[in-house]
Amino acid sequence: MLLKGKTAVVTGGSRGIGLAIVKRFLEEGANVALCGSRPETAQKAVDAILAEHPDAPVMGIAPNIADEAELEAAFREVVERFGKLDIVCNNAGISQSTPLADYTAEEFDKIIDINIKGVLNGCQAASRVLGEGGVIINTSSMVSKMGQPSGVAYPMSKFAVNGITISLARELGPRGIRVNAVAPGVTATDMVASLPEEMIKPIADAIPLKRVGQPEDVANAFVFLASDLGSYVTGEVLAVDGGMTV
Repeated sequence: MLLKGKTAVVTGGSRGIGLAIVKRFLEEGANVALCGSRPETAQKAVDAILAEHPDAPVMGIAPNIADEAELEAAFREVVERFGKLDIVCNNAGISQSTPLADYTAEEFDKIIDINIKGVLNGCQAASRVLGEGGVIINTSSMVSKMGQPSGVAYPMSKFAVNGITISLARELGPRGIRVNAVAPGVTATDMVASLPEEMIKPIADAIPLKRVGQPEDVANAFVFLASDLGSYVTGEVLAVDGGMTV
């Protein structure tokens, strides 16, 4: 029960890594607000959790993460429900693999709005609501260290997440607020898990640990950073990638 008595918000919490974070936080005793892109997706995820664990202290929210004021209002709604807010996980994001010559302004702006502005807005809203001992955890990626051969806007956005994390760790540290990031590698989310074995094997063989990561592997890193076990860790971008960026 590493998070007993804590209250957390997880953006992008309705599926994949975000949903794994929500479930692990609940297992560790936290109250959790699951943030989805739409009210119906958030509620569907909440209903699925409650079907298995009827007493789980979970709620669904669906603010526009591109709007800081709307995010702050949602965070205060969580405080009204659970009495306080201790942990904000800015996990929502989208990926791209568009070649440079094919990028449109709209596609580029979408990455910036969700992956950069969404994280920065989440941090700003969190800074207005969290007190001393508060924790902010952002989702980065191994491509923030390695880049990728196509879709430059995606690694660019994750480099920005790292910069936001490291800078705000210095700014918010004197207030007792820790800011860290988790940088997952290849992880068996829905898209990866649906690939045939002949496609997954070469991917796994290129990873030093010789396996694709599970969402729970990433969620466990969030638990560590959110808990008192990580009380002297801030400004860290923690790689959870099986050794890909060593």
